[in-house]
Amino acid sequence: MSHDDDHAVEPIRGLPELPPKGEFILWQGAPHWTTLALRAFHLRKVIVFLGLFLFLRGLTGFIETQTVFGALLSMGFVFMLSLTAIGLFMALAYATARATVYTITNQRVVIRFGVALQMTINLPFALIESASLKTYRDGTGDVPMKVDPEQRISYVVLWPHVRPWRWLNPQPMLRGIPNAQAVAEVLANAMAENAVQRGQSSQDPDQGTAATVGA
Repeated sequence: MSHDDDHAVEPIRGLPELPPKGEFILWQGAPHWTTLALRAFHLRKVIVFLGLFLFLRGLTGFIETQTVFGALLSMGFVFMLSLTAIGLFMALAYATARATVYTITNQRVVIRFGVALQMTINLPFALIESASLKTYRDGTGDVPMKVDPEQRISYVVLWPHVRPWRWLNPQPMLRGIPNAQAVAEVLANAMAENAVQRGQSSQDPDQGTAATVGA
């Protein structure tokens, strides 16, 4: 697995360099920004918290002034700050989605990410021990991948493209992708075919066997 900063122009969108001979792209995509906002940036929880704080501020203003106008006046500044905060969360989710490209080739998974500083993580199938699928009602879903424990992956650097709460053994994840079921099938088939090819090759005796993707 490699983890690089990208400073040069991408020869192919989402890839830091041209694929070697025999490697080709099977699928490319990105997170759906609203799914990212709701599930990675927890926008619903932020709105509920700000709404509760706004209510308490208005209640305090009403108690102090004994007028509805006083309550609304005391809420005004907090209301504007709340709208600003919600807007910033949405903008960050949108920018994160726009800066992200997930790529599945016949040999690896590539995650290009980063708003201010773009980075790329390469995950050869030989290093992916297993992968799973979690879908949501809107058709989007997550595909986390369990990698070789010896591989050093930073949870903080990779977030939000990482499975939540797996701090000790971070799992890179294709997060909030549309039509996740079909993408998982592409990954499963590619991993299975690659495993067969590695098993038939005498040139890679030390590589492990990648598992298929399951729900």
